[in-house]
Amino acid sequence: MRFSKRHLAKTVTWRIIGTLDTLLLSWLISSNITFALQIGFFELITKMIFYYMHERIWFKSSIKSSDKRHVLKTFSWRALGTLDTILLGWIITGNPLTGVKIGVAEVITKMLLYYGHEKLWYKIDYGLDQRNSKE
Repeated sequence: MRFSKRHLAKTVTWRIIGTLDTLLLSWLISSNITFALQIGFFELITKMIFYYMHERIWFKSSIKSSDKRHVLKTFSWRALGTLDTILLGWIITGNPLTGVKIGVAEVITKMLLYYGHEKLWYKIDYGLDQRNSKE
């Protein structure tokens, strides 16, 4: 598998935004900064791996419509990301309800942030040999 510098750059920029959002929400919901930092740390690892794989899959997608593509990518990523956050929140806090609360709170904030991230990256040619209809 050839690593794509574009997909790596998107992975890193999204992870910074996503981790900051998770840290804030985890802290507000759990009232425990240690739990929030632990969730954020482990999420860096799991979500970077999942996000890169998600990008590679979508890069090969035949969906060409920009708006439809961004909406579908937003929902598919959010489903995967929310499940990961719920599980991490549950494991780290020991409370499944806390994990669910963090995951549910993230759904709205992360979908808005992710959609904006996708729209911005769609306008950037970084890492593309030439602009094509797949990215």
